[in-house]
Amino acid sequence: MAEAVILLTVKKIGVALGNEAINQATSYFKKSVTQLTELQGSMGRIRRELRLMHEFLSGMDVRNRNNRKYEIWVEEVRMLVYQIEDIVDDYLHLVGHKHHIGWGTYLKKGFRRPNVLLSLNKIASLVKDVEASLVHLFQAKERWVFMDVGAATGGESSSYIVVEKSRHLASISRSLDEEDLVGVDENKKKLHEWLSSNELQRDVIVVHGMGGLGKTALAADVYRSEKEKFECHAWVSISQTYSIKAVLKCLINELDEKKSIRGNISDMDTGGLQDELKKFLKDQKYLIVLDDVWVPEAVNDLFGALVSNLSRSRVLVTTRIDGVAHLAFPDKRITLKPLSEQESWELFCRTAFPRDKDNECPAELMTLAKQIVSKCQGIPLAIVSVGRVLFVCEKTEEEFKRIHNQLDWELVNNPSLEHVRNILYLSYIYLPTHLKSCFLYCSLFPEDYLFTRKRLVRWWIAEGFVEKRGISTMEEVAEGYIKELVYRNMLQLVQKNSFGRMKSFRMHDILHELAVDLCRRECFGHSYNSKNKHEEFLEKDERRMVIHKLDKDVNQAISSEWSRLRSFVTLERNMSSPNLLTLVEGKCRYMSVLELIGLPKDNIPNVIGDLFNLKHLSLRDSMVKFLPNSIEKLSNLMTLDLCKSEIQELPGGIVKLKKLRHLFAEKLNGKFWRDFQWSTVGRYFEDLCESLCQMEYLSLLNIAASDEEEVLQLNGLKWLHPNVKKLRLIGRLAQTGLLSCAPEAGSHSLCSLCLFWSQLAEDPLPSLSRWSNLTDFRLTRAYLGEQLVFLPGWFPRLKTLYLVDMPNLKRLKIHQGSITSLEELHLINLRGMTEVPSDIIFLLPTLKYLYFLEITWDFFTALRRSRIGSIRWRYSLASDARL
Repeated sequence: MAEAVILLTVKKIGVALGNEAINQATSYFKKSVTQLTELQGSMGRIRRELRLMHEFLSGMDVRNRNNRKYEIWVEEVRMLVYQIEDIVDDYLHLVGHKHHIGWGTYLKKGFRRPNVLLSLNKIASLVKDVEASLVHLFQAKERWVFMDVGAATGGESSSYIVVEKSRHLASISRSLDEEDLVGVDENKKKLHEWLSSNELQRDVIVVHGMGGLGKTALAADVYRSEKEKFECHAWVSISQTYSIKAVLKCLINELDEKKSIRGNISDMDTGGLQDELKKFLKDQKYLIVLDDVWVPEAVNDLFGALVSNLSRSRVLVTTRIDGVAHLAFPDKRITLKPLSEQESWELFCRTAFPRDKDNECPAELMTLAKQIVSKCQGIPLAIVSVGRVLFVCEKTEEEFKRIHNQLDWELVNNPSLEHVRNILYLSYIYLPTHLKSCFLYCSLFPEDYLFTRKRLVRWWIAEGFVEKRGISTMEEVAEGYIKELVYRNMLQLVQKNSFGRMKSFRMHDILHELAVDLCRRECFGHSYNSKNKHEEFLEKDERRMVIHKLDKDVNQAISSEWSRLRSFVTLERNMSSPNLLTLVEGKCRYMSVLELIGLPKDNIPNVIGDLFNLKHLSLRDSMVKFLPNSIEKLSNLMTLDLCKSEIQELPGGIVKLKKLRHLFAEKLNGKFWRDFQWSTVGRYFEDLCESLCQMEYLSLLNIAASDEEEVLQLNGLKWLHPNVKKLRLIGRLAQTGLLSCAPEAGSHSLCSLCLFWSQLAEDPLPSLSRWSNLTDFRLTRAYLGEQLVFLPGWFPRLKTLYLVDMPNLKRLKIHQGSITSLEELHLINLRGMTEVPSDIIFLLPTLKYLYFLEITWDFFTALRRSRIGSIRWRYSLASDARL
């Protein structure tokens, strides 16, 4: 984990040595050019050392995890790197404040000059000290720390390890024995069929799923029974730090049992080994298992030697990684899922009560046992391991209760559960560096916490986890990070939005517990709730704190030891401590993320401007009415979230925040915008349209009129940039204008269109139908007419349709061949409609949800008589409906 800390600090030093910072520093310290040059030279040397250290640590694999001397050394590295990060932040603050605001401005406006600024002399002295400490750390490593680096270097030791792992199938599958395989009959049958089929072409078969689901055990079970049907066979386990040369040697040793290959393979280079293997396999019917593959390149590197002959050869791959799974055709791919509740219970009873009749759980232990099984969330390895722990325990209610209450601790500390830890820790250890911090960040939140893509992305960007990649925005790069974690089974996808983007996620409970332990070990961060005792972590140099639930002791938790806190997030909307903000501001000058949901204060103190490092400030759902003028000093601020707060106006200095990427200050009035929300757009339409036309990266656009009678004058908006994916207009629309400027079919990426209070006299569908990529379409008080007609070919990708609060609408016509992908139809408060649209029958092939809400009694009567197929529909009566 230290490598992730190093990477962040390397990035910051890069900023400090960039042209902008150097020009600022040179202008600011004109009389200290020599000292400044020496300081920058020292920082450059530190950066080079840290880059090499990062590369070295990234190459270490799981074999050094329990090397105590190595772990102590890494801990010292991490602590030193934290010091370096603080110094760099102070330096950037020192050279940046005069540039952004100027000391004269400070004095004129009465701002207090920040007392956190260190002199150039002090910073230079600290830099020299940490440079010397880095040298000392390297010397200490050479004297005391001995590590197994064979796999990383591709030496002979790595070849030995690969061979040893490959020869001992029993140890590979010992965590899950054959009798532990539950619910795999269908998958076993598939594998047997694919391995023994008469298809001549060499086939690649993949078993895919998260760690602990039994991929290796399933593959080993089938391999044992099928391998003798092949002329030669081999099993190789491949780590992420694999050496292609070592793997080739292992394959040759395993496949060539009769030693028909002449020559000493230990003296051959990679090319020679590949040639020998190709010659050997040319006419052989072979079976090769590549177990636990982490990157597609590992397989691609071998494909040159694993000849694609016509001898019915097979290559079976097990992997946790989605990208590796795609090496096989979809019809030769098995994705393992967690066990069902019944399968989990069957496996648990088989393991915990093997001597009891029919493996039955005693009645008095049933409730506790089922709670324990539920905690394992269908992971066979976890179920079996916990079952074996309970097998050797007394079968009493007291003992089961003890295990249940401390199961989280057991997972992290019990030697009997080491297999669970090791297999799941592998997923973390072999994460790319840029994803390790992102993964650990998720563990700071409660179990089963539902993350949304947008919030997670903004947090990660503010933390500095996201790097710039080409012309992609940081938000796009961060979304790619989420996809990587999902594809690696480190996060569980819960929901996609209507146009296919990942929307919400959870972390598996077992992974969450292990990640919490990693956070503690790595001093990454801490979560606080009423169950935690703050005395346990006061001494840690942890940089992040997430408050799950507030209590009277929370102020004590933020003590003087938290002076270097970088991130502070509260999740409870009803904050009970109005002094919390002042406490955090006063002690945590390096803060980069500050999220205070539901803050019960109507103003923010001036001292907020001293948080020079702040990138994310959220006061969502708070009572805040005004922001201080000092907000203009937050020159690094990227996100300001005042959504659903009591904010009345923003200070003029907000225009000085040049790095601001997200500004939220709206109030939501009802789920479907059924109550009009005032706005101040008014006379600014012309300027607004001109500005919007220049925003090439704009992806979401909301425009609201000042009242329900004002017409949105959008004629100046001749086109929408192709990057706009969501458009929401609140207010009266002219029949022409924006809606008549829709693009040619398929030429725009707009996916979501919401029109509220548009009050259109003519049917808008003919114009809107040209937005052929729409997946989400919502009309609320948008149409005054009596009929809406969907013609064939219109809205081919639409998945969600809302029609709300249109009292004049009497008829809804849906021709066959229209909205052919619709999954959700919501008809809400359409009082003029007395007959159920019979055309709904055309939507049944794709329709999943059908809602008739706030309907009249007459419509309900018609609904009960209607025949709209077998789909289940839901309804609610209007408040004034006759009962």
